[in-house]
Amino acid sequence: MIRQLVETFYDRVIRDPELGPIFHKELSGRWSMHLKLMVDFWSSVALRTGRYSGKPQAAHFGLPLTPELFARWLALFEETAREIFEPDVAAFFADRAQRIAESLQIGLGIGPKALRLP
Repeated sequence: MIRQLVETFYDRVIRDPELGPIFHKELSGRWSMHLKLMVDFWSSVALRTGRYSGKPQAAHFGLPLTPELFARWLALFEETAREIFEPDVAAFFADRAQRIAESLQIGLGIGPKALRLP
C-alpha cells in the first residue's frame, strides 16, 4: 500500500500547476528512480525497514521552495493518504509528513520556524 500511496501522490504532484513544474524540471528522465526512492523512504518511515539511505535536506537544497509550496505538498499528501488508508493509518502518515516538511523547512531556512540570523 505504500507503493500505491507514493505512485498516486506523485501522479497528483506532477499534474499540480504549482508543484508539477518544479518536479518535472528536477526529475525529468528520473521519475522511476525517484518513485522507488520514495517507496523506500516511506517504508523506512512507516515500517522501519531501513531501505532508505539518502540525505533529504541535501536533495531539496537549492530548489525554489516556499512555505506555500510545502503546504500544497502536504495537502496533496494528506488527501492521498486519506483516500488509500484507514483513518488512523492516514493520520499516522499525515503526522510524519508534517514533521518531515517542518524539518526540511527549518533545514532549508524557510518557513516560520527557520532560524533567522542577523
